[in-house]
Amino acid sequence: MRQKPEPSVRIIMDEYAFRRPAAVQKTWEEQLIRIEAVAMLPNVALQVLPFTAGLHHHMHASLTLLWQKDATGVAYVEGSTRGELTEDPDSVLRHRLSYDRLRDMALSPSDSLGFIRDLLEEHRS
Repeated sequence: MRQKPEPSVRIIMDEYAFRRPAAVQKTWEEQLIRIEAVAMLPNVALQVLPFTAGLHHHMHASLTLLWQKDATGVAYVEGSTRGELTEDPDSVLRHRLSYDRLRDMALSPSDSLGFIRDLLEEHRS
């Protein structure tokens, strides 16, 4: 059973994640199809960060931002060797601004969906 109302989710995925196929072609295609389906959900905004964006400040870590109903937030940064959760409002704000800069470099949600579909077509042919 899904939570009602469903949470609003924004995702930025680096193009690199789409360009490295799984060892089994069918598995990779099924993953892309699932990502495409999730990207079409009304509560999800998925954006692809293209290679043309160049180097960016989140290349070696992932960032998760969570907002509560009372407008407080937490930030979780995870790299290859450790993760850090912070509730400090100044730190959360810095992470939010960092995310905003990354989002500005990413393709729009509709262009990202087109990117995924083009990639699927490219690999099917």
